[in-house]
Amino acid sequence: MAKNVLGADKSGRPRIVVLGSLNMDLVLRVAHAPEAGETLNGRSMTTVPGGKGGNQAVSCARQGAAVSLLGRVGADVYGQALRQALTCDGIDHTGVQTDAQQPTGVALVMVDDDAQNRIVVIAGANAGVEVDARDPDLAQRLRGAAFLLAQFETPLAQVVAAAVLAHRVGCKVLLNPSPAQALPIELWPLLDTLVVNEVEARLLCGLPADTPAQAAAAARALRERGVARVVVTLGADGAVAADALSCRHHPALAVKAVDTTAAGDTFLGALAVTLANGQSFDDAVRHGIRAAALCVTKVGAQPSIPDRNAVLQSALPPDWISL
Repeated sequence: MAKNVLGADKSGRPRIVVLGSLNMDLVLRVAHAPEAGETLNGRSMTTVPGGKGGNQAVSCARQGAAVSLLGRVGADVYGQALRQALTCDGIDHTGVQTDAQQPTGVALVMVDDDAQNRIVVIAGANAGVEVDARDPDLAQRLRGAAFLLAQFETPLAQVVAAAVLAHRVGCKVLLNPSPAQALPIELWPLLDTLVVNEVEARLLCGLPADTPAQAAAAARALRERGVARVVVTLGADGAVAADALSCRHHPALAVKAVDTTAAGDTFLGALAVTLANGQSFDDAVRHGIRAAALCVTKVGAQPSIPDRNAVLQSALPPDWISL
């Protein structure tokens, strides 16, 4: 555990606030994705708690953070099940609103035998998330927290409102702009850490990011927007980390993947908690890579997210390479 834990609660755990989506994932296991017009016999279907906000909150909690989640669910059985799952992970969900009109969000996740997934998300209640920057309770949640984590499965205007408030009260903002869309100009100066994949990096800076060298160029371009730290995740090729010092390529661990769902969310939570624990940026990226490698060896979103002990006992990735 680190020397300087940021935004710690009374027990010494770093406090992290997550704003994001909550979905019930309907996971279909198939041999391959069907072609247009093809009817396919699937292997199985399960319901699994998911959504980027829920997944990242669970990842942070299992890495040892005290987590508060902001989101919205419907007044239905899926919403109740998602709340129960959050309670089991010790996550404070008093900031999760209940929508009396819209159902809880769902995601249809099709996973093939090569562990590739195809996902269709129905936002449902997630589209109605509201952030009231005048709410003293929200300001108190953010004040002294190590990070606000956010993504784009909730309305962009609400993400901006939360980031403005977090910045005002001294809480660092860590953004994962997924699903990919352009960032409004007012959001850039509020960001401390930006985590993007190849597609998101290309959309935001206009440069390809498919190889470590390309990702380094993209990361440098994104840092020029005023972001202190940028990570470009490259799947099986690991990740590129860029800060004021340099760009480094962190290779991935070789594992047999069975389901890549929630790997990015797992990485993000592990990264955030390691940074909040006062460890270096490179240590945080390596810890995130180890966590994501464990995640892809199991099926489902939240059931596959490892805890801190499991990550610490796992193999170390190869040393990073300066770019």
